[in-house]
Amino acid sequence: MHTEDTHQPWINTAVTAELLRGALDVEHTERGVLPHRLPAWARAQNTDGQLAMAESQPSGVRLAFRTRATAVELDTLPTKRSYVGAPPRPEGVYDLLVDGRPAGATTVPNGNVLTIDMTEGTAELTAGEPGTARFTGLPDGMKDVEIWLPHNETTELLALRIDAPVEPARDPGRRVWLHHGSSISHGSDAASPTTIWPARAASLGGVELINLGLAGSALLDPFTARTLRDTPADLISVKLGINVVNADLMRLRAFGPAVHGFLDTIREGHPDTPLLVVSPILCPVHEDTPGPSAPDLSGFSEGRIRFKAMGDPAERAGGKLTLNVIRDELARIVKQRSADDPHLHYLDGRDLYGSADAAELPLPDDLHPDATTHHRIGERFAAKAFAAGGPFADGTA
Repeated sequence: MHTEDTHQPWINTAVTAELLRGALDVEHTERGVLPHRLPAWARAQNTDGQLAMAESQPSGVRLAFRTRATAVELDTLPTKRSYVGAPPRPEGVYDLLVDGRPAGATTVPNGNVLTIDMTEGTAELTAGEPGTARFTGLPDGMKDVEIWLPHNETTELLALRIDAPVEPARDPGRRVWLHHGSSISHGSDAASPTTIWPARAASLGGVELINLGLAGSALLDPFTARTLRDTPADLISVKLGINVVNADLMRLRAFGPAVHGFLDTIREGHPDTPLLVVSPILCPVHEDTPGPSAPDLSGFSEGRIRFKAMGDPAERAGGKLTLNVIRDELARIVKQRSADDPHLHYLDGRDLYGSADAAELPLPDDLHPDATTHHRIGERFAAKAFAAGGPFADGTA
């Protein structure tokens, strides 16, 4: 459905917050608008460049509207990443849905480029030109249209052109699922924005997704907890643990109280909302070996990168965290709290991706699942959470 057809006449439509779903803030720039997944006050409390990049990448964010149009053009200014010494990364994908069904995909090859040197730990931004995501051949008649933005490219929205009038999307009447997690929830190596595991699970569960999967940044930050507290939602899940180990951020003594505080804050705004705590999926390098994680760049020039655990298993005695330690602590905390909180639930991440999955579909870089595994995790989560008997079941599954 991606063609070079210059369909006329076009109607210029302002991109406003009313047309966006999945964004918690919309920043007005000199040329357009930039969706954010953390509100401005939370961004002001952050000094970490990784989190700043992650929250500005619109994972789960989509334009949603009703129209009779058969052609749509969206001008954007993406920010792509380039790694020194590595082959080019795949282009970010724009997924088109019509009446909830896949109807096309395209890319925008232009844009800014953030060049990252992993050996030196530096990054340099080079300004680029905007490009256009173009879809033609849409079916006639009034329909619901969604354009899911690339989950892994910061995307400034400059102009929307459509060959028929646009009205905001109807309220779908679906429950809102608010999810927080790491790069795996963000989308890591999924093929496109609608195939990241939370999007797949949301589709199967019949819910509206707000994705706060933040690559490298599920670190129990208080401002993230307050964001979850303040965001209207019918269902909430938090997938915790892997980034705390990756960063070697805290010891067991700090981790337990931090989790309690994180959950306390969420409960201030959502006292009775179903809240699901999900522990890490299987990650063999960190099951019993603490962090931090470090990249192995020996195969970088061929496009291969792997991560290794730099800690010593003996350090667990001193309170260093591994995934097994974290799972035990999360299970303990949820069991303790659920005695007074019947809407709090726990899911072992290994039920989403465990030892048998690792044998069949090993993590390509030892940390992140590939596109096929995202599909599997999404289906497993939907079966565990949304189906009858699950913590998010509504009686219709």
